[in-house]
Amino acid sequence: MHTVAVLALDHVVAADLATPVEVFGRVRLADGSRPYRVAVCAPAPKVAGEAFTIVAPHDLSALREAGTIVVPGCSEGAAPPPAEVFDALRAAAAAGTRIASICAGAFTLAAAGLLDGLRATTHWAAAGLLARSFPRVEVDPGVLYVDNGQILTSAGAAAGLDLCLHLVRRDFGSAVAAASARLSVVPLEREGGQAQFVPHTPPAVPRGSSLEPVLAWIEENLAGEVTLARLARRAGMGERTFSRRFREQTGTTPLQWLLLARVRRAQLLLESTDEGVERVAARAGFGSAAAFRDRFRRVAGVTPTAYRSAFGDCRSRST
Repeated sequence: MHTVAVLALDHVVAADLATPVEVFGRVRLADGSRPYRVAVCAPAPKVAGEAFTIVAPHDLSALREAGTIVVPGCSEGAAPPPAEVFDALRAAAAAGTRIASICAGAFTLAAAGLLDGLRATTHWAAAGLLARSFPRVEVDPGVLYVDNGQILTSAGAAAGLDLCLHLVRRDFGSAVAAASARLSVVPLEREGGQAQFVPHTPPAVPRGSSLEPVLAWIEENLAGEVTLARLARRAGMGERTFSRRFREQTGTTPLQWLLLARVRRAQLLLESTDEGVERVAARAGFGSAAAFRDRFRRVAGVTPTAYRSAFGDCRSRST
């Protein structure tokens, strides 16, 4: 039997902790047998969550006996884990144990040095902090999970479910994993990555900036013809000067800002209306539905139709 040790640290996120316990605990093989034994362990007998306290039935010695270790995330502001946690994780990694993190659990793995030189992910909102805090880690904020073989990381809480099902499939095949997915009422594979969940808002400019009136005009005229020459004239500058000032104040080019603003407008329309893709493309200012689909997928990671299915107002879809 394969032991999965779930490491509970103070201020552990409840969903991150429960996901591996439930997924691995419910897996059944074709003969009805349980292939996994789940052991919740902690450096101290009691673990304080945000709204609960649990008594962990196992101490850190469970990490030595595990075939897989799952490290859930902890709430923002949680104190660093004690040194013995990092020592136990490093020892397990050296012994070849498979180690996976859910959401902010990637910070624990990174602090232990287990992500150095590896590609990794975490919740999109924390990806920048992870990259700044651990420059030796190649942070990819756009995916649901990263499988490096022995070391795996996943994004936010729901992506932890994706990762656990992926591990079940690695261990026992697609049929067993698909049955586990059905128990959790989720697809075995979700379309797209984290990009579809990230608010894609064009970069802001400082209040009082000379560009503020121009950017407001762009927002009001996204469906019309917006050219560099027209924007420069409105700003009272030459095109080269306008482009330079624009990059200085927004960190991007006028074209990239415009395209992102149009994608954001399209997202809002897909979320709140039942208009067809062609109509959404036109209202957002794209020259064709094909160009719209291509740009939307580049930014959001999914098709406009898939985005609407995930985030559209159910009232508009039912009318």
